[in-house]
Amino acid sequence: MLDGSPVNAPRRSPIGSTTSDQRGNRSGGDPTDIFIERLAWLLDDWIPVGGGHSIGLDPLIGLVPGLGDVVSGLLSAVIIVKASQSGIPRSTVVRMVMNVAIDTVLGAIPVAGDFFDAAFKANRRNVELYRLARTGAHRTTHDVLFLTGIVLLLLLILLIPLVLFWSVWQVVSGAFHA
Repeated sequence: MLDGSPVNAPRRSPIGSTTSDQRGNRSGGDPTDIFIERLAWLLDDWIPVGGGHSIGLDPLIGLVPGLGDVVSGLLSAVIIVKASQSGIPRSTVVRMVMNVAIDTVLGAIPVAGDFFDAAFKANRRNVELYRLARTGAHRTTHDVLFLTGIVLLLLLILLIPLVLFWSVWQVVSGAFHA
């Protein structure tokens, strides 16, 4: 399923003592864990496409111009809300939000975004973060480093237009004083 195990091979979940097959069918376990894993599987891995790869509803819904990416983002937000309610660290929740934001923004690019959507699998990433946080194996240091990188990238993106504007202003104002 989400860990790359063979299609019909049962696996032991790191959350509790439940098992799951490729289709996300589980026995036992916390209802929130089951819900989150099934929704993520449906959105990211529902349809096998061969070669050990699969896609879910997320990239397919994203094919609908405008509305599709919004609906996909809202469905992904359900996973984040449920994970947040389970008590995982806030830094992990913020990282999950960033995964969905990246998936939604880049997924909105016509055609190329749909391929990105199918490959990035934000929901699978978020389930893994959720699992690690629930078992105590996830280090919030990774979240802080990830979020710091995102903030620096956003600052760089904001600085580029400002530097360009300043440069153009200097050229234009210099042309009037010459």
